[in-house]
Amino acid sequence: MKVGFDNKKYVKIQSKKIKERFKLFDKLYLEVGGKLFDDSHAARILPGFKNDVKISMFKELKDDLEIIFCINAGDIEKNKTRGEYGITYDQEIIKLINNSKKMGFSVNSVVITLYKNQLSVDKFIKKLNRNGIKTYIHTFTKGYPTDVDTIVSEEGYGANPYVETTKKLILVNAPGPGSGKLATCLSQIYHENKRGVNAGYAKFETFPVWNLPLKHPVNLAYEAATADLKDVNMIDPFHLEKYGETAVNYNRDIETFPILKAILSKVSKKDIYYSPTDMGVNMVGFCITDNEVVEDASKKEIVRRYYNELNNYKMGLCDEDTYKKVKLLMNELGIDETYLDVIKPALEKKKKENGLPVIAMKVNRKIITGKQTDLLTPAGTVVLNAIKYLSKIPDDIYLLSPTILEPMLKLKREMGSGNRLTLSEVLTALSISSVTNPLAAEAIACLTKLKNTEAHATYIVTGSDKRSLKELKINLTCENEFLEDKM
Repeated sequence: MKVGFDNKKYVKIQSKKIKERFKLFDKLYLEVGGKLFDDSHAARILPGFKNDVKISMFKELKDDLEIIFCINAGDIEKNKTRGEYGITYDQEIIKLINNSKKMGFSVNSVVITLYKNQLSVDKFIKKLNRNGIKTYIHTFTKGYPTDVDTIVSEEGYGANPYVETTKKLILVNAPGPGSGKLATCLSQIYHENKRGVNAGYAKFETFPVWNLPLKHPVNLAYEAATADLKDVNMIDPFHLEKYGETAVNYNRDIETFPILKAILSKVSKKDIYYSPTDMGVNMVGFCITDNEVVEDASKKEIVRRYYNELNNYKMGLCDEDTYKKVKLLMNELGIDETYLDVIKPALEKKKKENGLPVIAMKVNRKIITGKQTDLLTPAGTVVLNAIKYLSKIPDDIYLLSPTILEPMLKLKREMGSGNRLTLSEVLTALSISSVTNPLAAEAIACLTKLKNTEAHATYIVTGSDKRSLKELKINLTCENEFLEDKM
């Protein structure tokens, strides 16, 4: 993989920037946008970016920080799901807590925002409390968003319980957007200042990149990733007016900045930030080493997002204007669906196989395909073919004998759990065979080489196969057609 981003430089200068902001206050509430542990979007569009870089940076400050996680009560009620992992936001919160504790970070609590006495939310709160996790409930802030005097009063932020914190740096994170991170930070700053503590706010958001051009593919990839939120990148007018410097931000931050500035000024009795860009600590744009590589990676990500939103539309998870917006971004960059060079081979293979479902994968510049068979799903077939290619095992040699697979499939059918073996089941069988079969052991050792490979399916991959492909870190896109028995 060609690298276009200097991760070591990023850690150095981003850490320095955070520490500089840290020194301005007795206590800093740092809103961490995006994913704390696995920023896969950034890793895909900035080749060389390590997806765990955020948490790696904070390790240096571990003794001085604690973490508050936020979740919108409405997201719990709706069972909102994180697309990458297929788990709900409340499950993601528990995963974030467990990961943080394993790495030695202090988890303060979970704040439930916009609480409306939902039964499902009450059950979640009980679950957290019974497992030793403190929870706090925030309801809608009276006066928000226009009545600053009410917001910054005992009726507004004062009505929220104060989250007891002891560290100098408090990270505020969430499983996704709209979780109430900003409101939680501002509520805490209100309570801290009432207690005589000089508490401040800053934002650690990677995208959009403020010092890249407005229409740079990296910034357009952010728009594609947030198409369902209707986010639009804009020139920050407050930054331009104050400093005479062009900076890119996005519409929600720009639209809410006047009220946010008024709230911060009323709470802390002074002006610290003069633009939404001022609030951020984002040095990612200074660490791009090969713009051509980064632009290419960003364009590929936009196409992936297009297919993802097409599938979401088919499944009723988004509106038509969501995927159309991503398509407009592709038009703006002069690219189409075939920018991913696994698309055409997959469709051609399907045609050649008389309409059988197919997955095509690009491995070391070679296109590997796998079709649905009587025994295996296309995911199982293509991964077997790919690791055989990587381990230089001839096509005519079976990694798994039909005499092993057929009894497994017979049992599966008798249990009513499917007509073909999934990728997960194939890999389980392969791992068992590797004990006595050296070729199987060689093939399994090549699974890690599939990380970041492109794959395209001629159907919407769901369930176990989808999870397994994601666990292998394969970048999967799908045509928006269901298999007949999978709708």
